[in-house]
Amino acid sequence: MDERSAESGEARAMSLLASVQRMLASLAEVAQTRIELAATELEEERERIQEIAVYGFAALFFIGIGIVLATIFLVVAFWETHRLQVLGISAAVYLVLGIGGALVVRNKSRSKPRIFSTTVAELKKDRDRLTP
Repeated sequence: MDERSAESGEARAMSLLASVQRMLASLAEVAQTRIELAATELEEERERIQEIAVYGFAALFFIGIGIVLATIFLVVAFWETHRLQVLGISAAVYLVLGIGGALVVRNKSRSKPRIFSTTVAELKKDRDRLTP
């Protein structure tokens, strides 16, 4: 009888362990689903920000046109005295600002990994380990 009760106790312990593993696997799956949903929402937000950036670039373009016209105005205003100096200084300033901005944009655009990708991968591993 002791042998049967020992086997019965082991069976219950194994059944309990399997139930706990299934519960933890379910919890990991729910957490993974929630994180994937959050990642999707963040990507939608990133697309919205990109749309805003397009409008921002359009605004910068028109501001750039205004700056060019202002530079032409200065050159014409100093036509008789310092037209080449005004034009050279303006060109140098614009080139330095443009190159700096282009470098910033290039660096930022190269580094855009999917949000939470590492977390989602780890949760998948956890779920696979906990699944019997």
